[in-house]
Amino acid sequence: MKVKNPILRGFYPDPSIVRVGDDYYIANSTFEWWPGVSLHHSRDLVHWEKLPSPLNRQSQLDLRGVGASQGIWAPCLTYDNGTFYLVYTVVKSFYCNMYDTANFLVTATDILGPWSEPIALNNFGFDPSLFHDDDGRKYMVSMVTDHRVPKKYVGRLVLQEYDDEQKKMVGPVREIFCADKVYLEGPHIFKRKDWYYLFAADTGTGELHGQSILRSKNVWGSYEWYEGNSILTAREHPDFLLQKSGHCDLVETQNGEWYAVHLCGRALENRNPMDAPRFAGARRYTLGRETCIQKMKWTKDDWLVLANGTTLPDLETEVPDELADKAQAEQKNQQKQHDQQEFGDGMFDDFDDPSGLSVVYQTLRQPLTPGYWSLTERSGYLRLRGQEGLSSKFNQSLIARRWEEFCFETATCVEFEPEVFKQMAGLILMYDQDNYFYLHVTFDEDEGKCITLLTAENKKYEYPAGFVPIESGKPVYLKAAVDYDKAQFFYAVGNQNYQAIGPVLDASILSDEACNEGWFTGAMAGICCQDLTGFGKAADFDWFSYKNV
Repeated sequence: MKVKNPILRGFYPDPSIVRVGDDYYIANSTFEWWPGVSLHHSRDLVHWEKLPSPLNRQSQLDLRGVGASQGIWAPCLTYDNGTFYLVYTVVKSFYCNMYDTANFLVTATDILGPWSEPIALNNFGFDPSLFHDDDGRKYMVSMVTDHRVPKKYVGRLVLQEYDDEQKKMVGPVREIFCADKVYLEGPHIFKRKDWYYLFAADTGTGELHGQSILRSKNVWGSYEWYEGNSILTAREHPDFLLQKSGHCDLVETQNGEWYAVHLCGRALENRNPMDAPRFAGARRYTLGRETCIQKMKWTKDDWLVLANGTTLPDLETEVPDELADKAQAEQKNQQKQHDQQEFGDGMFDDFDDPSGLSVVYQTLRQPLTPGYWSLTERSGYLRLRGQEGLSSKFNQSLIARRWEEFCFETATCVEFEPEVFKQMAGLILMYDQDNYFYLHVTFDEDEGKCITLLTAENKKYEYPAGFVPIESGKPVYLKAAVDYDKAQFFYAVGNQNYQAIGPVLDASILSDEACNEGWFTGAMAGICCQDLTGFGKAADFDWFSYKNV
């Protein structure tokens, strides 16, 4: 059986994979989006179900004030002796001289939780990974940041032991890799036969990205470099679909076959202008970095390489038929997520389940503020009370989900009666707090209740559709249609006889490379409400939909 890459489509970077019995789990970075760390489950490596995130309490994670593309970086999910271990970085200062990269560990005996309160580890750099050795000892490897000018090295990895009984790092911190030309990050250590393997991403996370492998007979090194590195990369194939390929993690199946998951990006043809403040001329990636899977094989001299005999990842990967057969009945009978109905390749959420929001949604930096949202105040509706503006890094009334494909439609129905121009509610396409398209209902002194379209491109704000007056007391339908680099918005009042509003917009600006601050996440679609008066004006959303087309 073959699975088409990417297996997790849209903003799912930095994958870490683990198998526990017949179950496979993948963890991904979430950056400033809350709750922290995305989890997926599969029995066959083909079908993946989204699970609740492990960092779902503010006592575990507080991202208030962090910048775009900061927050949760590169989680590593492992399992040992009945316990899941999840290590990760919380980045609170980046794009500066001195990075703040605090590393933490949480544990659980059930993947669904509850997960523990965080245990502080060392903070030398980001991308921590925990290795469980055969003798019961545990070690954490991570890269090291260098704030000195000029830097003393390009890449450096350090190792330190973790004491599971004392719940802390112990012993010396030792350097196990240092290079003046090769930059390694996202390191993992695993063991096979008598070898310790150091598996790490190389050459950044852009289009030069790749994956390297080293090995040693001692966990502390020294590690020898494989002459065939990078063992996985698309850097020499700019027209290949799966660009940016790298940042791998490994899993062994029940039958001893080896697979790697890795991140990739699918590029638009659009490029940054040559005078862009950063990434001049670079291609744009609205979907962010996604997750793929590749079959691996061992060489005669015990090096791990791609099973296809090249360094280029496969667009379709062969997975064991026995896994697919075993999971087939389960997949057929799998219960759909409790608060959404799937249609085609998408979702329709009617907000009829009062028990909570779907796990597909995320908020910014913290959970929705208690008292500012409800699924029970008006049955069958999500009520959002307006809070701070879209540039806020603190309190927002906003939920969003990932774009999965280049072509999709997303829509909502909202009932909202604003009284002043500072009250807004509607549909948003968003990359970060400085880059978004926002079709919303508001109030204008001249027009009364109206609809308008606000665009933000690196803090350049425009209203390309003006202010269109609409009738009060009727539901408003808002829709966006994205076709690769084109985004068109629509609205209707009282029924779904949509009419276009505003010009066709350049959707490619909601991209990793196009934004001046963030560039590690991906574009999102969602709904939100603002009340800059501070009185918490409420908007009632009847439903929200997303469909790939």
